[in-house]
Amino acid sequence: MIEGLKVLAFDADDTLWSNEPLFREAERKVAERLSEYGDFDYISDELYKVEFKNMGDYGFGAKAYVLSMIENAVNLTGGKLTGDQVMYIIDSGREILRNPATPLPGVEQTLEALKHDGRYNLVMMTKGELLDQERKIARSGLSKYFSHIEIVSNKSRKEYLSLCDRLRICPENLMMIGNSFKSDIEPVLQLGGWGIYIPSETLWKLEHTEEFDHQNLFKVKSFKDIINILI
Repeated sequence: MIEGLKVLAFDADDTLWSNEPLFREAERKVAERLSEYGDFDYISDELYKVEFKNMGDYGFGAKAYVLSMIENAVNLTGGKLTGDQVMYIIDSGREILRNPATPLPGVEQTLEALKHDGRYNLVMMTKGELLDQERKIARSGLSKYFSHIEIVSNKSRKEYLSLCDRLRICPENLMMIGNSFKSDIEPVLQLGGWGIYIPSETLWKLEHTEEFDHQNLFKVKSFKDIINILI
């Protein structure tokens, strides 16, 4: 047991359920539809530039992604994007919004074991668009395991400090568990907290960052492995 650890905060997308593969599938479909304007790598690179530019205005999530895909398509076609092509992009984005949020293997059993153990307060901290995240949480059926659920527009030291204030703990009492080193792990380590990093096979380009070792960091292959650290 880690001395002083009181709260386990869990990321949602691609930690509790799969999400990013839906974005990549939508990107693939749209790139195929626009293949006369470039190959997949070119269209993907251009989309990344548009997403990065729009981040301050749109934030994160499927709706922001659709707007960026439409803008990228307008740029690629030189303004000749047709109504049918726009609707195709919108429909591709709608598939992302319909994510069933089925818990990944081992998630529910692990959360049940941690809740039953009783030594930690379990919370969820997820980044994204409010309505979309609320719906995924409801579909997942996992809310019963968490005493507190927070949906934020960004995950930086500021948001984690605010979480600590609301839970009346110090950063040293907090452990964040997630698949993004940049958003889930690094800020908490910088504050003196703890992290369990569960790398996912698919990661959004904007979440890429340089990883490093840390005395407060654990890296595991699957969600169920966190039991070996916490119980």
